[in-house]
Amino acid sequence: MKIALLGYGKMGKVIERIALERGHEIVLKKDHDNTFEGLLNADVAIDFSVPDSAVGNISECLNNGIPVISGTTGWLADYPKMVQLCEEKNGSFIYASNFSLGVNVFFELNEYLAKMMANLKQYNVSMEEIHHTQKLDAPSGTAITLAEGVIKHTDYANWTLETPISNDSSNSEQAKQIHIEAKRIENVPGTHSIFYDSEVDQIEIKHTAHSREGFALGAVVAAEWLVGKKGVFTMKDVLGLTSK
Repeated sequence: MKIALLGYGKMGKVIERIALERGHEIVLKKDHDNTFEGLLNADVAIDFSVPDSAVGNISECLNNGIPVISGTTGWLADYPKMVQLCEEKNGSFIYASNFSLGVNVFFELNEYLAKMMANLKQYNVSMEEIHHTQKLDAPSGTAITLAEGVIKHTDYANWTLETPISNDSSNSEQAKQIHIEAKRIENVPGTHSIFYDSEVDQIEIKHTAHSREGFALGAVVAAEWLVGKKGVFTMKDVLGLTSK
C-alpha cells in the first residue's frame, strides 16, 4: 500500500516506521514547507498535521479521490464540511480524536460507566488530561470525545476548561458543565482520567499512553481498513466496537 503522510513531525515519523515495518511504501512526506507532489500516487493518506493545516489536507485528498484518515485535533468546527465534501465526492474518510486500540476501548468503558452513574446525582464528573508541551490544542480531542460520551448519557450539557461556579446539580447551567483540567508536561504522550466525586468517595477510570506507538499503529491499521471503501467512518467501524 502506498501512503502519503500529511504532517511529518514526531507522530509522522513513528507512523512511517510502523508502515514500513508492515510492508507499505511512503510516497509523500508533507510538512508545512513542501507541496502535495506525490499525493496522486498514494492509495491512502494519513493526516497528523496541525489544526490550521488539517482542513486543507483533508480537502486536497477528497478532491483528488484519495482516501484519507485524520488524527489531527483542534479543527472540529469544520468537521461537518469535511463530511459533506466526502459525500459530494463519493470519497473515503475517517476522523478519530485517538487511533489507539486501548483508548477506543476506554471510550466504550467511559460511556458504559456514564450510563451506570446517570441516576446517581450525588456524584459530580470532572476530567483531567495531560500531554506533552508541543501539543497545541487544549483540551485534547480525546478529552472532548470522553466528555461527549458522558454528556450523551447524563444531564451534563457541555464541558469547560474553567472552574464551574457550583458543583450543585440543581438548576445552575454552570453546574451542568464537565470541568476538564488540561496540563502540559514535557514528554507525556497522553493521560486521560475521569472522576466521579461525591462527599464520601471517588470513582476514577484512567488511560495512560506509554508512547506514541499505539496511536501510530492504530492509524496505519485504519488506513489499511479504509482502502477500497466509500463513506465516512470512525474507529468503531475499524475495530468493530459498538456501544451496548
